[in-house]
Amino acid sequence: MNDAVTRIEGEAAAPRHFKYYDLIMAAFVAILLLSNIIGASKPSYVTLPGGTQWSFGAGVLFFPVSYIIGDVLTEVYGYARARRVIWTGFAALAFMAFMAAVVVALPPAEGWPGQSSYEFVFGNSWRIVAASMVAFWAGEFANSFVLARMKVATGGKHLWTRTIGSTVVGQGLDSLIFYPLAFYGLAGWPPEQLFQVVLSQWAIKTAWEAILTPVTYLVVGTLKRREGAEVFDTDTNFSPFGKSIDADRA
Repeated sequence: MNDAVTRIEGEAAAPRHFKYYDLIMAAFVAILLLSNIIGASKPSYVTLPGGTQWSFGAGVLFFPVSYIIGDVLTEVYGYARARRVIWTGFAALAFMAFMAAVVVALPPAEGWPGQSSYEFVFGNSWRIVAASMVAFWAGEFANSFVLARMKVATGGKHLWTRTIGSTVVGQGLDSLIFYPLAFYGLAGWPPEQLFQVVLSQWAIKTAWEAILTPVTYLVVGTLKRREGAEVFDTDTNFSPFGKSIDADRA
């Protein structure tokens, strides 16, 4: 390990200020909200050889970036700080859902032609909102937990194994929970299409993680050098409801 990087064991270390933690948190929450607003409920497709159409959720093109940032958070700052960011993202999703419900419900000004379009885009049902939040919560915590435990098990070596391995688990849970909870039984979502979308989401998200592994290595390496720290969750409380350490503590 670089002499300029200090190894930090577990949560209960000396107070420390991290320069980039808040910026990474902001990027995570922004991508999370945008991917849920813009792409979550639109199914698209690709045409396979032979003319078969294979369906996938449009949001899959950008949402995995939040998982990559989640990997960076856990790898660089540890599970406890990643837990704090996950709860921040969860709260942001809840507020977004509340704001959308209020704004859509407000009567439009006379002559405004966009109410029906607004309702179609932002008027998600309670099922979609609940499914999105449950899937995000379960997937992100599973992703962070697997990565943190694998980091300790591997002694911090072979970063690619834990970023991809944690994504297989976390994104698998996210896809398996969200689409059936949100769309099963609805018109336009026959079971076979739903099954295709779940598998597509899982496969595409994992592929994105693998493809962007060099970027993950670059970002993780740069942040560790600039923060001067390497966090190992050797004695961390992994409960999602555990007390998250303050952003200025290490």
